[in-house]
Amino acid sequence: MRRIQAGSALSAFGLGFTVPYLYVYVAQVRDLGAATAGIVLAVFAMAALVVLPFSGRAIDRRGPVPVLLVASVVAAVGAVAMGFASSVPAAVGAAALLGAGTAVLQPALATMIVWCSTPVGRTRAFAMQFFLQNLGLGVGGLIGGLLVDTSRPGSFILLFSIEAAMFLVLAAIVGTVRMPGSPAFQGARPSGSGKGGVRALLGHKAMVQLCVLGFVLFFACYGQFESGLAAYGTEAAGIQPSTLGMALAANTAVIVAAQFLVLKFVERRRRSRVIAAVGLIWTVAWLIAGYAGLGHGSQAMATAAFVSTYALFGLGEAMLSPTVAPLVADLAPESMVGQYNSAFALVKQLALAVGPAVGGPMGAALHGPYIVTFVLFSLGITFLAVRLGKQLTPEQNQPSLALRPSKVVARHEPVRESEIASA
Repeated sequence: MRRIQAGSALSAFGLGFTVPYLYVYVAQVRDLGAATAGIVLAVFAMAALVVLPFSGRAIDRRGPVPVLLVASVVAAVGAVAMGFASSVPAAVGAAALLGAGTAVLQPALATMIVWCSTPVGRTRAFAMQFFLQNLGLGVGGLIGGLLVDTSRPGSFILLFSIEAAMFLVLAAIVGTVRMPGSPAFQGARPSGSGKGGVRALLGHKAMVQLCVLGFVLFFACYGQFESGLAAYGTEAAGIQPSTLGMALAANTAVIVAAQFLVLKFVERRRRSRVIAAVGLIWTVAWLIAGYAGLGHGSQAMATAAFVSTYALFGLGEAMLSPTVAPLVADLAPESMVGQYNSAFALVKQLALAVGPAVGGPMGAALHGPYIVTFVLFSLGITFLAVRLGKQLTPEQNQPSLALRPSKVVARHEPVRESEIASA
Protein backbone atom coordinates (compact mmCIF):
# COMPACT_ATOMS: atom_id res chain seq x y z
CA MET A 1 0.00 0.00 0.00
CA ARG A 2 2.85 2.40 0.79
CA ARG A 3 4.35 1.94 -2.66
CA ILE A 4 0.98 2.49 -4.32
CA GLN A 5 0.46 5.72 -2.36
CA ALA A 6 4.01 6.90 -3.10
CA GLY A 7 3.59 6.29 -6.82
CA SER A 8 0.25 8.09 -6.81
CA ALA A 9 1.78 11.12 -5.07
CA LEU A 10 4.72 11.27 -7.49
CA SER A 11 2.44 11.14 -10.54
CA ALA A 12 0.42 14.04 -9.08
CA PHE A 13 3.70 15.85 -8.44
CA GLY A 14 4.54 15.48 -12.14
CA LEU A 15 1.12 16.70 -13.25
CA GLY A 16 1.51 19.78 -11.05
CA PHE A 17 4.49 20.88 -13.15
CA THR A 18 2.44 21.31 -16.33
CA VAL A 19 -1.33 21.42 -15.74
CA PRO A 20 -1.47 25.11 -14.66
CA TYR A 21 0.61 26.19 -17.66
CA LEU A 22 -0.73 24.07 -20.53
CA TYR A 23 -2.93 26.82 -21.98
CA VAL A 24 -0.18 29.44 -21.79
CA TYR A 25 2.33 27.01 -23.28
CA VAL A 26 0.25 26.20 -26.37
CA ALA A 27 -1.19 29.68 -26.95
CA GLN A 28 1.79 31.90 -26.18
CA VAL A 29 5.03 29.96 -25.88
CA ARG A 30 4.47 27.89 -29.03
CA ASP A 31 2.49 30.80 -30.54
CA LEU A 32 -0.30 28.54 -31.78
CA GLY A 33 -3.08 30.86 -30.63
CA ALA A 34 -5.91 30.78 -28.11
CA ALA A 35 -8.16 28.76 -30.42
CA THR A 36 -5.58 25.99 -30.74
CA ALA A 37 -5.02 26.02 -26.98
CA GLY A 38 -8.76 25.54 -26.48
CA ILE A 39 -8.76 22.64 -28.95
CA VAL A 40 -5.81 21.03 -27.18
CA LEU A 41 -7.56 21.25 -23.81
CA ALA A 42 -10.74 19.84 -25.36
CA VAL A 43 -8.83 16.93 -26.92
CA PHE A 44 -7.16 16.28 -23.56
CA ALA A 45 -10.62 15.90 -21.98
CA MET A 46 -12.18 14.01 -24.89
CA ALA A 47 -9.39 11.43 -24.92
CA ALA A 48 -10.30 10.58 -21.34
CA LEU A 49 -13.96 10.17 -22.27
CA VAL A 50 -12.99 7.80 -25.09
CA VAL A 51 -10.71 5.45 -23.12
CA LEU A 52 -12.49 5.27 -19.74
CA PRO A 53 -15.43 3.11 -20.93
CA PHE A 54 -12.92 0.43 -22.01
CA SER A 55 -10.38 0.71 -19.21
CA GLY A 56 -12.64 -0.75 -16.51
CA ARG A 57 -13.17 -4.06 -18.31
CA ALA A 58 -9.43 -4.26 -19.03
CA ILE A 59 -8.66 -3.70 -15.33
CA ASP A 60 -11.06 -6.46 -14.27
CA ARG A 61 -9.81 -8.93 -16.88
CA ARG A 62 -6.06 -8.26 -16.79
CA GLY A 63 -5.63 -6.73 -13.36
CA PRO A 64 -4.94 -3.09 -12.49
CA VAL A 65 -1.13 -3.32 -12.55
CA PRO A 66 -0.63 -4.19 -16.26
CA VAL A 67 -3.21 -1.55 -17.24
CA LEU A 68 -1.48 1.05 -15.10
CA LEU A 69 1.92 0.21 -16.58
CA VAL A 70 0.63 0.73 -20.12
CA ALA A 71 -1.17 3.94 -19.14
CA SER A 72 1.96 5.32 -17.47
CA VAL A 73 4.07 4.73 -20.57
CA VAL A 74 1.41 6.29 -22.84
CA ALA A 75 1.18 9.34 -20.55
CA ALA A 76 4.99 9.66 -20.47
CA VAL A 77 5.18 9.56 -24.28
CA GLY A 78 2.42 12.17 -24.47
CA ALA A 79 4.23 14.45 -22.02
CA VAL A 80 7.51 14.31 -23.95
CA ALA A 81 5.67 14.85 -27.24
CA MET A 82 3.90 17.89 -25.78
CA GLY A 83 7.22 19.37 -24.70
CA PHE A 84 8.50 19.29 -28.29
CA ALA A 85 5.16 20.08 -30.01
CA SER A 86 5.62 23.11 -32.25
CA SER A 87 2.70 22.57 -34.63
CA VAL A 88 -1.04 22.13 -34.26
CA PRO A 89 -1.13 18.41 -35.26
CA ALA A 90 1.76 17.63 -32.88
CA ALA A 91 0.11 19.44 -29.96
CA VAL A 92 -3.26 17.77 -30.59
CA GLY A 93 -1.70 14.31 -30.88
CA ALA A 94 0.34 14.81 -27.72
CA ALA A 95 -2.76 15.99 -25.85
CA ALA A 96 -4.63 12.86 -26.93
CA LEU A 97 -1.88 10.58 -25.61
CA LEU A 98 -1.45 12.55 -22.39
CA GLY A 99 -5.19 12.74 -21.72
CA ALA A 100 -5.78 9.05 -22.42
CA GLY A 101 -2.87 7.92 -20.27
CA THR A 102 -3.61 10.08 -17.25
CA ALA A 103 -7.33 9.25 -17.36
CA VAL A 104 -6.70 5.53 -16.88
CA LEU A 105 -4.27 6.01 -13.99
CA GLN A 106 -6.91 6.99 -11.44
CA PRO A 107 -9.30 3.99 -11.76
CA ALA A 108 -6.30 1.63 -11.92
CA LEU A 109 -4.81 3.11 -8.75
CA ALA A 110 -8.22 3.08 -7.06
CA THR A 111 -8.67 -0.60 -7.88
CA MET A 112 -5.24 -1.42 -6.47
CA ILE A 113 -6.14 0.37 -3.24
CA VAL A 114 -9.39 -1.60 -3.07
CA TRP A 115 -7.61 -4.93 -3.53
CA CYS A 116 -5.03 -4.06 -0.85
CA SER A 117 -7.47 -2.82 1.82
CA THR A 118 -10.42 -3.95 3.87
CA PRO A 119 -13.78 -2.13 3.76
CA VAL A 120 -12.99 -0.55 7.12
CA GLY A 121 -9.42 0.50 6.26
CA ARG A 122 -10.43 1.71 2.79
CA THR A 123 -11.71 5.02 4.14
CA ARG A 124 -8.32 5.96 5.54
CA ALA A 125 -6.49 4.66 2.44
CA PHE A 126 -8.44 6.86 0.05
CA ALA A 127 -8.09 9.84 2.39
CA MET A 128 -4.33 9.35 2.35
CA GLN A 129 -4.31 9.14 -1.44
CA PHE A 130 -6.28 12.39 -1.78
CA PHE A 131 -4.02 14.13 0.73
CA LEU A 132 -0.82 13.03 -1.03
CA GLN A 133 -2.15 13.84 -4.50
CA ASN A 134 -3.11 17.38 -3.48
CA LEU A 135 0.21 17.84 -1.76
CA GLY A 136 2.00 16.57 -4.87
CA LEU A 137 0.01 18.84 -7.18
CA GLY A 138 0.66 21.85 -4.97
CA VAL A 139 4.39 21.26 -4.60
CA GLY A 140 4.74 20.43 -8.30
CA GLY A 141 2.90 23.58 -9.30
CA LEU A 142 5.02 25.69 -6.95
CA ILE A 143 8.32 24.33 -8.28
CA GLY A 144 7.04 24.50 -11.85
CA GLY A 145 6.22 28.17 -11.36
CA LEU A 146 9.83 28.82 -10.33
CA LEU A 147 11.21 27.02 -13.40
CA VAL A 148 8.82 28.26 -16.07
CA ASP A 149 9.81 31.10 -18.39
CA THR A 150 7.43 32.01 -21.20
CA SER A 151 10.30 33.51 -23.20
CA ARG A 152 12.17 30.19 -23.25
CA PRO A 153 10.43 27.13 -24.76
CA GLY A 154 13.26 25.06 -23.32
CA SER A 155 11.95 25.68 -19.80
CA PHE A 156 8.68 24.00 -20.79
CA ILE A 157 10.55 21.08 -22.33
CA LEU A 158 12.13 20.65 -18.90
CA LEU A 159 8.71 20.74 -17.19
CA PHE A 160 7.18 18.16 -19.52
CA SER A 161 10.28 15.97 -19.22
CA ILE A 162 9.97 16.00 -15.44
CA GLU A 163 6.29 15.06 -15.79
CA ALA A 164 7.20 12.16 -18.11
CA ALA A 165 9.86 10.99 -15.68
CA MET A 166 7.33 10.92 -12.82
CA PHE A 167 4.99 8.73 -14.89
CA LEU A 168 7.84 6.30 -15.52
CA VAL A 169 8.74 6.36 -11.81
CA LEU A 170 5.12 5.48 -11.06
CA ALA A 171 5.36 2.53 -13.46
CA ALA A 172 8.62 1.37 -11.87
CA ILE A 173 7.21 1.55 -8.34
CA VAL A 174 3.93 -0.17 -9.19
CA GLY A 175 5.79 -2.82 -11.19
CA THR A 176 7.35 -4.01 -7.93
CA VAL A 177 4.01 -4.33 -6.12
CA ARG A 178 2.73 -7.82 -5.45
CA MET A 179 -0.97 -7.80 -5.02
CA PRO A 180 -2.46 -9.97 -2.23
CA GLY A 181 -2.39 -13.67 -2.98
CA SER A 182 -0.26 -13.49 -6.09
CA PRO A 183 3.42 -14.23 -6.61
CA ALA A 184 3.44 -12.17 -9.80
CA PHE A 185 3.01 -8.46 -10.26
CA GLN A 186 -0.11 -8.93 -12.37
CA GLY A 187 -1.99 -9.27 -9.12
CA ALA A 188 -4.69 -11.45 -7.72
CA ARG A 189 -7.70 -10.93 -9.88
CA PRO A 190 -11.08 -11.01 -8.14
CA SER A 191 -13.10 -14.14 -8.42
CA GLY A 192 -15.48 -14.09 -11.34
CA SER A 193 -15.07 -13.46 -15.04
CA GLY A 194 -15.40 -9.70 -14.96
CA LYS A 195 -18.54 -9.95 -17.09
CA GLY A 196 -21.59 -7.82 -16.58
CA GLY A 197 -20.61 -4.57 -18.24
CA VAL A 198 -22.73 -1.48 -18.61
CA ARG A 199 -26.05 -3.30 -18.41
CA ALA A 200 -25.27 -4.77 -15.00
CA LEU A 201 -23.98 -1.43 -13.74
CA LEU A 202 -27.06 0.46 -14.94
CA GLY A 203 -29.22 -2.13 -13.24
CA HIS A 204 -27.59 -1.34 -9.89
CA LYS A 205 -29.87 1.36 -8.50
CA ALA A 206 -27.55 2.52 -5.73
CA MET A 207 -24.60 2.89 -8.13
CA VAL A 208 -26.70 4.84 -10.63
CA GLN A 209 -27.80 7.20 -7.87
CA LEU A 210 -24.19 7.58 -6.74
CA CYS A 211 -23.12 8.44 -10.30
CA VAL A 212 -25.82 11.11 -10.53
CA LEU A 213 -24.73 12.48 -7.18
CA GLY A 214 -21.08 12.38 -8.31
CA PHE A 215 -21.87 14.36 -11.45
CA VAL A 216 -23.55 17.08 -9.41
CA LEU A 217 -20.66 17.12 -6.93
CA PHE A 218 -17.97 17.57 -9.56
CA PHE A 219 -20.07 19.93 -11.68
CA ALA A 220 -20.76 22.25 -8.74
CA CYS A 221 -17.17 22.29 -7.45
CA TYR A 222 -14.24 21.23 -9.63
CA GLY A 223 -16.06 22.19 -12.82
CA GLN A 224 -16.20 25.82 -11.64
CA PHE A 225 -12.78 26.39 -10.08
CA GLU A 226 -10.88 27.60 -13.13
CA SER A 227 -13.84 28.70 -15.27
CA GLY A 228 -17.14 29.98 -13.91
CA LEU A 229 -16.02 30.88 -10.40
CA ALA A 230 -12.81 32.50 -11.68
CA ALA A 231 -14.78 34.50 -14.26
CA TYR A 232 -17.35 35.51 -11.65
CA GLY A 233 -14.64 36.59 -9.22
CA THR A 234 -12.82 38.80 -11.71
CA GLU A 235 -15.95 40.26 -13.37
CA ALA A 236 -18.43 40.58 -10.52
CA ALA A 237 -16.22 40.81 -7.44
CA GLY A 238 -13.33 42.72 -9.05
CA ILE A 239 -10.82 40.12 -7.89
CA GLN A 240 -7.30 40.54 -9.26
CA PRO A 241 -5.97 37.58 -11.28
CA SER A 242 -3.19 37.11 -8.73
CA THR A 243 -5.84 36.59 -6.05
CA LEU A 244 -7.09 33.51 -7.92
CA GLY A 245 -3.78 31.86 -7.15
CA MET A 246 -4.18 32.83 -3.50
CA ALA A 247 -7.67 31.33 -3.45
CA LEU A 248 -6.47 28.04 -4.96
CA ALA A 249 -3.62 28.01 -2.42
CA ALA A 250 -6.17 28.45 0.38
CA ASN A 251 -8.17 25.54 -1.03
CA THR A 252 -5.12 23.27 -1.04
CA ALA A 253 -4.01 24.45 2.41
CA VAL A 254 -7.38 23.58 3.95
CA ILE A 255 -7.30 20.12 2.36
CA VAL A 256 -3.79 19.41 3.62
CA ALA A 257 -4.45 20.82 7.11
CA ALA A 258 -7.90 19.36 7.66
CA GLN A 259 -7.77 15.97 5.93
CA PHE A 260 -6.90 13.78 8.90
CA LEU A 261 -8.84 15.87 11.41
CA VAL A 262 -11.90 15.45 9.22
CA LEU A 263 -11.17 11.75 8.81
CA LYS A 264 -11.82 11.08 12.50
CA PHE A 265 -15.21 12.76 12.14
CA VAL A 266 -16.09 10.95 8.92
CA GLU A 267 -15.18 7.45 10.11
CA ARG A 268 -17.83 7.57 12.84
CA ARG A 269 -20.64 8.88 10.66
CA ARG A 270 -22.85 7.56 7.89
CA ARG A 271 -21.40 8.31 4.49
CA SER A 272 -24.69 9.63 3.14
CA ARG A 273 -24.92 12.14 5.98
CA VAL A 274 -21.33 13.27 5.43
CA ILE A 275 -22.06 13.94 1.74
CA ALA A 276 -25.26 15.72 2.71
CA ALA A 277 -23.26 17.94 5.08
CA VAL A 278 -20.86 18.78 2.23
CA GLY A 279 -23.84 20.03 0.22
CA LEU A 280 -24.75 22.40 3.06
CA ILE A 281 -21.14 23.59 3.43
CA TRP A 282 -20.92 24.32 -0.28
CA THR A 283 -24.27 26.14 -0.12
CA VAL A 284 -22.69 28.49 2.43
CA ALA A 285 -19.62 28.80 0.18
CA TRP A 286 -21.72 29.90 -2.78
CA LEU A 287 -23.66 32.37 -0.61
CA ILE A 288 -20.34 33.88 0.50
CA ALA A 289 -19.28 34.07 -3.14
CA GLY A 290 -22.54 35.87 -3.81
CA TYR A 291 -21.69 38.40 -1.12
CA ALA A 292 -18.25 38.89 -2.68
CA GLY A 293 -19.68 39.76 -6.09
CA LEU A 294 -23.14 41.11 -5.36
CA GLY A 295 -22.60 42.78 -1.98
CA HIS A 296 -21.61 46.38 -1.38
CA GLY A 297 -18.68 45.89 0.97
CA SER A 298 -15.11 47.01 0.45
CA GLN A 299 -12.76 45.38 -2.01
CA ALA A 300 -10.82 43.87 0.89
CA MET A 301 -14.01 42.25 2.21
CA ALA A 302 -14.89 40.95 -1.26
CA THR A 303 -11.41 39.45 -1.63
CA ALA A 304 -11.56 37.82 1.80
CA ALA A 305 -15.01 36.40 1.02
CA PHE A 306 -13.83 35.02 -2.32
CA VAL A 307 -10.81 33.31 -0.77
CA SER A 308 -13.09 31.92 1.97
CA THR A 309 -15.29 30.38 -0.72
CA TYR A 310 -12.36 28.34 -2.03
CA ALA A 311 -11.37 27.39 1.53
CA LEU A 312 -14.87 26.05 2.25
CA PHE A 313 -14.76 24.07 -0.96
CA GLY A 314 -11.52 22.54 0.32
CA LEU A 315 -13.21 21.52 3.58
CA GLY A 316 -15.93 19.77 1.60
CA GLU A 317 -13.36 18.03 -0.59
CA ALA A 318 -11.55 16.75 2.49
CA MET A 319 -14.82 15.25 3.71
CA LEU A 320 -15.60 13.65 0.35
CA SER A 321 -12.24 11.97 -0.28
CA PRO A 322 -12.65 9.27 2.41
CA THR A 323 -16.34 8.89 1.59
CA VAL A 324 -17.20 8.71 -2.11
CA ALA A 325 -14.35 6.63 -3.59
CA PRO A 326 -14.58 3.90 -0.91
CA LEU A 327 -18.35 3.81 -1.41
CA VAL A 328 -17.89 3.12 -5.13
CA ALA A 329 -15.66 0.18 -4.21
CA ASP A 330 -18.06 -1.17 -1.60
CA LEU A 331 -20.95 -1.09 -4.07
CA ALA A 332 -19.00 -2.93 -6.78
CA PRO A 333 -19.40 -6.70 -7.24
CA GLU A 334 -16.15 -8.54 -6.66
CA SER A 335 -15.52 -9.06 -10.38
CA MET A 336 -16.41 -5.48 -11.47
CA VAL A 337 -14.34 -3.22 -9.24
CA GLY A 338 -12.41 -1.81 -12.18
CA GLN A 339 -15.55 -1.15 -14.20
CA TYR A 340 -17.23 0.64 -11.31
CA ASN A 341 -14.16 2.79 -10.69
CA SER A 342 -13.87 3.62 -14.38
CA ALA A 343 -17.57 4.44 -14.66
CA PHE A 344 -17.31 6.88 -11.77
CA ALA A 345 -14.15 8.40 -13.28
CA LEU A 346 -16.09 8.84 -16.54
CA VAL A 347 -18.88 10.65 -14.68
CA LYS A 348 -16.28 12.95 -13.11
CA GLN A 349 -14.71 13.66 -16.49
CA LEU A 350 -18.12 14.50 -17.99
CA ALA A 351 -18.80 16.93 -15.16
CA LEU A 352 -15.40 18.56 -15.64
CA ALA A 353 -16.16 18.95 -19.36
CA VAL A 354 -19.70 20.31 -18.97
CA GLY A 355 -18.99 22.46 -15.90
CA PRO A 356 -16.75 25.06 -17.57
CA ALA A 357 -18.94 25.18 -20.69
CA VAL A 358 -22.00 26.07 -18.60
CA GLY A 359 -20.43 27.97 -15.72
CA GLY A 360 -17.91 30.05 -17.68
CA PRO A 361 -20.39 32.20 -19.64
CA MET A 362 -22.77 32.45 -16.67
CA GLY A 363 -20.05 33.47 -14.25
CA ALA A 364 -18.81 36.15 -16.62
CA ALA A 365 -22.15 37.73 -17.55
CA LEU A 366 -25.08 36.41 -15.47
CA HIS A 367 -23.80 37.03 -11.97
CA GLY A 368 -27.00 36.70 -9.95
CA PRO A 369 -28.39 33.67 -11.82
CA TYR A 370 -24.97 32.02 -11.59
CA ILE A 371 -24.93 32.15 -7.80
CA VAL A 372 -28.57 31.06 -7.51
CA THR A 373 -27.98 28.14 -9.87
CA PHE A 374 -25.10 26.74 -7.87
CA VAL A 375 -26.74 27.33 -4.52
CA LEU A 376 -29.55 25.11 -5.82
CA PHE A 377 -27.05 22.53 -7.10
CA SER A 378 -25.41 22.42 -3.66
CA LEU A 379 -28.76 21.90 -1.96
CA GLY A 380 -29.39 19.21 -4.56
CA ILE A 381 -26.27 17.42 -3.30
CA THR A 382 -27.82 17.22 0.16
CA PHE A 383 -31.11 15.93 -1.23
CA LEU A 384 -29.45 13.30 -3.43
CA ALA A 385 -27.19 12.15 -0.58
CA VAL A 386 -30.12 11.58 1.77
CA ARG A 387 -31.93 9.70 -0.97
CA LEU A 388 -28.86 7.56 -1.68
CA GLY A 389 -28.60 6.63 2.00
CA LYS A 390 -31.89 4.76 1.72
CA GLN A 391 -30.38 2.44 -0.93
CA LEU A 392 -27.31 1.47 1.11
CA THR A 393 -26.89 -1.32 3.62
CA PRO A 394 -25.80 -0.24 7.12
CA GLU A 395 -22.25 -1.53 6.49
CA GLN A 396 -21.99 0.26 3.13
CA ASN A 397 -23.18 3.49 4.68
CA GLN A 398 -20.99 3.18 7.79
CA PRO A 399 -18.19 0.57 7.55
CA SER A 400 -17.19 1.12 11.19
CA LEU A 401 -20.29 -0.85 12.20
CA ALA A 402 -18.44 -4.00 11.18
CA LEU A 403 -15.97 -3.41 14.01
CA ARG A 404 -18.58 -3.25 16.75
CA PRO A 405 -18.84 -6.37 18.88
CA SER A 406 -22.05 -8.31 18.75
CA LYS A 407 -24.58 -7.52 21.43
CA VAL A 408 -25.82 -11.12 21.44
CA VAL A 409 -24.58 -12.84 24.61
CA ALA A 410 -24.61 -16.63 24.79
CA ARG A 411 -26.75 -17.91 27.61
CA HIS A 412 -25.44 -20.67 29.86
CA GLU A 413 -28.00 -23.34 30.55
CA PRO A 414 -27.40 -26.21 32.98
CA VAL A 415 -26.96 -29.64 31.43
CA ARG A 416 -29.70 -32.04 32.32
CA GLU A 417 -28.87 -35.40 33.96
CA SER A 418 -30.66 -37.27 31.13
CA GLU A 419 -28.35 -35.65 28.57
CA ILE A 420 -25.29 -36.70 30.59
CA ALA A 421 -26.54 -40.27 30.77
CA SER A 422 -27.23 -40.46 27.06
CA ALA A 423 -23.70 -39.21 26.35
